[in-house]
Amino acid sequence: MVNRRRGEIEATIEGRRHVLVLTLGALAELEAAFRAENLVALAERFADGRLSAQDITRILGAGLRGGGWDIADGEVARLRFAGGVPEMARLVAELLRAT
Repeated sequence: MVNRRRGEIEATIEGRRHVLVLTLGALAELEAAFRAENLVALAERFADGRLSAQDITRILGAGLRGGGWDIADGEVARLRFAGGVPEMARLVAELLRAT
């Protein structure tokens, strides 16, 4: 079961439930990946809701790693999420809101 107070969300990926969370380490990883100076700059980067496929892959990857799954972004890009790309985008939005 997820703990919303800790920013956790749940996703069904390839038929299995997984917890995603943007831990401090995951946020630092995203700052580096998006060359954001700080968390405010990172939040502003996502504020308009326009995300590329690579953005979605990076954010979901960071969330999965924060939830304990040892997985590279390249592997995330090959995963099948229940609901496809629209569900992946929805999960990213939910993860960012939870954080």
